[in-house]
Amino acid sequence: MIPPRKIGLYGGSFDPIHHGHLILARTAREELGLDRIVFIPAGISPHKLDRPPAPAAIRCEMVAAAIADEPGFTWSDTEIRRDGPSFAIDTVREFRSAEHGAEIFYFIGEDNLPALDTWKDIEILKTLCRFVVLARGIEEENTGGLPVIHRVIDISSTDIRNRVATGRPVRYLLPESVCDILTRERLYRND
Repeated sequence: MIPPRKIGLYGGSFDPIHHGHLILARTAREELGLDRIVFIPAGISPHKLDRPPAPAAIRCEMVAAAIADEPGFTWSDTEIRRDGPSFAIDTVREFRSAEHGAEIFYFIGEDNLPALDTWKDIEILKTLCRFVVLARGIEEENTGGLPVIHRVIDISSTDIRNRVATGRPVRYLLPESVCDILTRERLYRND
């Protein structure tokens, strides 16, 4: 019998995507034996309503550019195409329907753990996928028994946006192709 495909769903604002995201995704793919990881830029993050992200089309372009040469990495605009907030339950249901029989792993950042029980239809969601915590801090949080992919990576989208806004370089924090898009689109600048 052929084992089911193992697919990781990596949702987030990706505003912008950076090497920390990519390193954790690569590590998760290796450690969990995933066939594929799908990066899913959020349309409207229900947990970040206070700060509008860069335009969706540009965030998708940045994700596509960042993963262009990485086998096993793909991306989807499923949450961008959907109206309203981007709820994980809707995304997981869509992928379960499209990927018949696949085992779905849903990546969650360690910073989202405290609010996980507030997610829409969380009890149903827990039956539809396996949560995996992506941790990039020095100390691991209490993960409630969820598997953890851990790498100490001190890179954040917030820091990158702040660096660009204050004219400091971001080279080496994100792929060069993403830097090119930031420059072309004049993203995160204060001018």
